Amino acid sequence: MIGLVAAAAALFGIELLQSDNASAQPSPKALQDAAMFASIADANQRSVALFTEAGKVLQHPRCMNCHPATRRPTQAETMHPHVPPMFAGDLGTGAPGLPCATCHRQENTATLGAGIKTVPGAPHWGLAPASMAWQGRTLGQICAQIKDPARNGGRSLAQIKSHLAEDHLVGWAWHPGDGREPAPGTQAQFGKLIDAWIATGANCPSG
Repeated sequence: MIGLVAAAAALFGIELLQSDNASAQPSPKALQDAAMFASIADANQRSVALFTEAGKVLQHPRCMNCHPATRRPTQAETMHPHVPPMFAGDLGTGAPGLPCATCHRQENTATLGAGIKTVPGAPHWGLAPASMAWQGRTLGQICAQIKDPARNGGRSLAQIKSHLAEDHLVGWAWHPGDGREPAPGTQAQFGKLIDAWIATGANCPSG
């Protein structure tokens, strides 16, 4: 299987990603714990501060690449168009005849090539719906999308918290495979920030 993935990578021009993967040095960035914001007396201000901190994850390339402005995924730290060319299709899991699962398995897959060390993988790999496109939007706009059941898949705030704190595909952002920078902090820290944000009113940053 590894050989097949490596061969597919070569076939589809994965060498175009060599510079991105060579420069990516996995070094997790810090994420402040939710408790660090307890000193902010005003609940509205504390809520905004909590979401702003969580935004370090939401606006990281590991998340943004699957929340593109178009129905085509991006990749790497530079968020360039996916190679080979891919499109979401009707279900967000690829076009007919070339689903995302062709290369993206249930977990990261090691390759034998020098240019890209792993092919990303996680359960139900695919793009976020078009209503949850984040690239090109401000953090305040992303916050409004996340809260809006008409755009977030009909989820309540409690369901949003569960999704962000427990979903395996979301969790991939912290375990992206060799050669990619993980999202800041941990999924547990991120989940607690979202939980505290909801508890303080789920207020959004301005703009």
